[in-house]
Amino acid sequence: MMNLLHNIYFRLFTASLVMLAVSLNASAVKIAVLADVHVSPGSKNEAKLREAIAEINAGDTKLIIVAGDLTDEGSDIQLTNVKSILDGARKPIFVIPGNHENNWSQSACKTFNDLWGNDRFVTETDSLVIVGINCGPYMKMGDGHIKQEDLSWLDNTLAERTRSGKRVLSVCHYPIMPDLDNCNDYVAVLQKYPVVSHICGHYHTFKQYKGGDINALICRALDMRNGNYGYSILNIDNDSVRLFDKQLGIAPVKVVAYKVDVDIAPLTVTNVDDSSELPDNVKISLVHRDEASIFTRVGVDNDNVYFGNSLGYAKSVNIVSGKVNWSYKTDASLFSRPAVAKNSVIIPTADKRLVWLNKKTGKTEFVWNADGPYVADGIIRGNTLYQGGSKTFQAWDVKKHKLLWHFDSIFNYCQAEPAIDGNNIAFGAWDTYLRLLDTANGQLIWKWNNGKNINLFSPGNCVPVITPDKVIIVAPDRYMTAIDRNTGRQIWRNNDFKYRESLGVSADGKTAYAKTMDGEIVAVSTEGNDFKLLWRIDAKLGYEHAPCLVVESKGIVFLGSLHGVVVAIDPVAQKTLWRYRLGNSQFNGWDIDAKGNLYTSLIEGTVWRISIE
Repeated sequence: MMNLLHNIYFRLFTASLVMLAVSLNASAVKIAVLADVHVSPGSKNEAKLREAIAEINAGDTKLIIVAGDLTDEGSDIQLTNVKSILDGARKPIFVIPGNHENNWSQSACKTFNDLWGNDRFVTETDSLVIVGINCGPYMKMGDGHIKQEDLSWLDNTLAERTRSGKRVLSVCHYPIMPDLDNCNDYVAVLQKYPVVSHICGHYHTFKQYKGGDINALICRALDMRNGNYGYSILNIDNDSVRLFDKQLGIAPVKVVAYKVDVDIAPLTVTNVDDSSELPDNVKISLVHRDEASIFTRVGVDNDNVYFGNSLGYAKSVNIVSGKVNWSYKTDASLFSRPAVAKNSVIIPTADKRLVWLNKKTGKTEFVWNADGPYVADGIIRGNTLYQGGSKTFQAWDVKKHKLLWHFDSIFNYCQAEPAIDGNNIAFGAWDTYLRLLDTANGQLIWKWNNGKNINLFSPGNCVPVITPDKVIIVAPDRYMTAIDRNTGRQIWRNNDFKYRESLGVSADGKTAYAKTMDGEIVAVSTEGNDFKLLWRIDAKLGYEHAPCLVVESKGIVFLGSLHGVVVAIDPVAQKTLWRYRLGNSQFNGWDIDAKGNLYTSLIEGTVWRISIE
């Protein structure tokens, strides 16, 4: 009898262990992670991505995450091509963009959303909430940044979805490090919830680290060089996270493993304030704090500032009160500064329109439907708006809403504001060319190329400097170049410093200012036929690649930085006067009113005024 009871108890105990094991197994999640695939049509990466998808289809992972940088240039052709490959997946697949989809998108990031439905996602397994989010940067070189509205969405989504006790896996393209400029804000949201891991790409390597107090993993790229192609496999169960390197055709190799710890200490957020004391004649004031991110420069008149935000609203805000006078809704994020005329404000939109609004009321006066998005800043001279678009450059009569002329021999899109002087207007495009046109009729005078046939080296996002005899340009090829204004002949070319896309000119036109990628400002003479360095100053901005204009007002040169710091330079004494931190994100650029006061916006959603008495 005792033996019989013993056998029964043993069988019941064994059955309970089996049931427990089944339960634990049910909570285990196995995920294939693709990152930094960088596919162009016809490239080797295209063929290898097809192999990876076929291998994942035949494997035992439950779902696929693609953590950004699907393409090299983010073009419509490249995005459509990689989408067709990923559509071959026979498992649920979740995709977010990377910096290569956000920096150089000819559709203003709209094609990505059209193809995949959104630039963020949330999904659930039996045990996990998996949430992916876009972190830019948005149509300009710069650090990563999570939009203000996306942080709110993330918080609300996790608050709702974790009520059942599920844990969280978070995903974005950038690591939770300082090159995600609002990483502290991101971590502050994540730490409210039981995050087992954060995964990302961007660095093309494997790495385990702490993002704040969040356990985080950097996953491999599709191409790790030397014939090493593959993807990552992430295993998450009740008590551990394991990351595997899965080279194509080779068994997975474990590279990282750690125990899950959901009891995370609160994060202490520290923001360094490296501001100096302002002179008595300088006043800095916050004009407006928006509920969304801001990617545009501001337009300004005597009473109001005008800008567009990431939710697609163009707004007029009173400078003194900060009150929103009106807002106008478009169907995509705005990247172009509103062009401010006497009675109208013209809004270039990413949903392929030029919209004339009444300056006082915000009511629509006229709409032009274009063939592609507008992401460039226009410029008004007299009664004419000069505006770059998608494969076109246009001149408009502002009062009559009349297209005066258009130049359509452009092979990609325009992004930067043009430079105009007398009868000439100069602008770059993302097709490798700088062009000079006749303002009267839009006829091409000349076009110039830096010898690079790669679009990413184009002078596409730099405002040229025009002098009586030269056009001066910097570009991502890290050269400053002077071109003969009359002939288009190259006069000199210099790469002594790491130039990129940040250029400006003195009030007298005799000096060109360039902010370098080393955080310096370089002053170069615009006169003569040889490169002549006048002076250089270390602005102590560190590594810099923000395409923010350098401007001069009331004899002071102003730099806007990657991380929210403005620096004032005395060009005569050749020294830094002061520096002031406005925030932690990138400057979008500058505008100056008739009194010499400066206005700027930061990506984090703020508009500022700097007045000099």
